[in-house]
Amino acid sequence: MPEREKFAILKKAGRIWAVSPVHGDMTRLRALHAYIGDSFVPATDRLVYLGGFLGRGPDVAGTVDELISFRRQILARPYMFPEDIVYLRGQQEEMWSKLLQLQFAPNPREVLPWMLQQGVGPTISAYGGDPAEGIIHCREGAIAITRWTNSLRAAQQARPGHAALMTSIRRAAYTADLGLLFVHAGLDPERPLSAQGDSLWWGGPGFATLDHPYGEFLKVVRGFDRAHAGPAQGAFTLTLDGGCGYGGKALAALIDPKGELLDLVEA
Repeated sequence: MPEREKFAILKKAGRIWAVSPVHGDMTRLRALHAYIGDSFVPATDRLVYLGGFLGRGPDVAGTVDELISFRRQILARPYMFPEDIVYLRGQQEEMWSKLLQLQFAPNPREVLPWMLQQGVGPTISAYGGDPAEGIIHCREGAIAITRWTNSLRAAQQARPGHAALMTSIRRAAYTADLGLLFVHAGLDPERPLSAQGDSLWWGGPGFATLDHPYGEFLKVVRGFDRAHAGPAQGAFTLTLDGGCGYGGKALAALIDPKGELLDLVEA
C-alpha cells in the first residue's frame, strides 16, 4: 500500500484540532463541532479525528452523518482543502472493515462474538443488521455470511457519503514538519512508523512510558486509552480519551505545531 494511502500529511498547519473517539454519540460530537466551528481559523487550522467514531453508542449512523456535514461546512470556508481534514482508523473502524469480510475469516463463529463483546453491535444495527442473525449465519457457513455482510455493505453504501468516508480513513497522520504524530491508541516505540501495525489501533504498553521523542516527532497524540482516564499530557505524549462510549465525555484539543495545548473542550 502506498505511503500516502496509509498516512495523512497535514501541510502548513498553524493549529490542529484533534477530536477524541466519540463511539456513536452524535449529540456529544455535534456539541464539539459547534465549539470548533466557532473557533476554527480557515487556511491555518487543520482537523484530525482520532478514530473510534463507530461502535458502542446510540447513533452510529447519525454520527457519520454529522462527520460528513461538518466536513462540508469546513471545506466551504476559504482556502480549505480536503486533505486538511483527516479521519484515523480506530478499533471500531478496523473491526467494521474486517466484519464486512467475515466470510473469509478462518473461524467466523469465534470472531463475530468477540467483535460483539468489543462493541461492534451498534454499528451492525445502524446499517440494518441484527447481531443475533449474524451469529446464526456464522453457523450456516460462508454463503450465508456473505449474504449478510453484503446486505450490511449495501446499507452503508445507501447512506450518502458513508462508504466514501470509510475509504478515506488513514492509519496515522503527521504534520509536514514532523512536529506532531496523531494515532488512535498508541504505537510500538521500537518500530518505525512505516512498520507499525495493529498497535496503532489496539495500543500497547510502550506509549504510556514513552520518555523520549518518537523518531523526529516532538509529540505523539492519541485518542484511545484503555483506562479512559481523561486527558493526560506527558513530555512527549498527549492522550485525549474522556471515556465517550463508556459513560464519559468527548474531548477536542487545539494544539500548536510544537505540541503545546492551546485549548481543551469537553462535551
